[in-house]
Amino acid sequence: MAVGVLLVAVLVYGFLENYWLKVNAFDFYDSDLPKAFVNKKIVFISDLHLGFYFSNKRTNELVTKINQLKPDIIIFGGDFIDRNVKYTEPRFNGLKNLKASLGKFGVLGNHDNVIGPDHIKREMKEAGITLLDNQAQWVLATSTSLSGSTTLEQIKIGGVGDLWTEYQNLQPTLNGAGKEDFVIVVSHNPDYAPIADQTGLVDLTLSGHTHAGQITFFGLWGMARSLYGQKFRYGMVPLNNSSVYITSGVGSTILPVRFFARPEIAVITLKK
Repeated sequence: MAVGVLLVAVLVYGFLENYWLKVNAFDFYDSDLPKAFVNKKIVFISDLHLGFYFSNKRTNELVTKINQLKPDIIIFGGDFIDRNVKYTEPRFNGLKNLKASLGKFGVLGNHDNVIGPDHIKREMKEAGITLLDNQAQWVLATSTSLSGSTTLEQIKIGGVGDLWTEYQNLQPTLNGAGKEDFVIVVSHNPDYAPIADQTGLVDLTLSGHTHAGQITFFGLWGMARSLYGQKFRYGMVPLNNSSVYITSGVGSTILPVRFFARPEIAVITLKK
């Protein structure tokens, strides 16, 4: 009897945690960051898995929450849609309302590539989200000196195709970038981060995919779906030349249940 009650309690908690979205805000320091981007705010979300378990109402609530954070840049880490491509258009109708002064960017995840990448790419474009799969873009901002003069400065944001379902080409991100430039790479799968790190030109990699384990042993261990075991399950991980941040994601897959792996919106404030 007691075991049955405990099991029910765990299942109920797991279901509730799946909807217990947190805002995880932190600073990221880098000496390469131009003055114009100091205190600029990046909202990073991944693994939305919009679909049967993630309704239009829930999507609109997520959009409202993100817009209230007033991000300068929004980055998506992939796995927009879950299971069926039919959810793409109605869910992206909500994502169209996201606002970011310096742009919205994203890559596809393994689920996206399996169920219908062309549909998702089309809806990303309609929503004003720049696709970064094996592509990159300079992002510009203006700094003002004490004398009132202005200077146009830039950072580079690039991405690669999903490690499991696509090919990866980092060259568009590296082209024209020097060691003095601030460079962000978006890779759905964090296992690509050590490869990006080896270039010596990348400052920060942003990834998802793992759901922080989704169902964990009280947050201490979870199925990371990574060749590196628990190393890239969740959080900021320093590498030789850069760092990678792995978000726990927003949605869930297979079942709408999480256990000690709360969904999150990551808010990264850039610092010099």
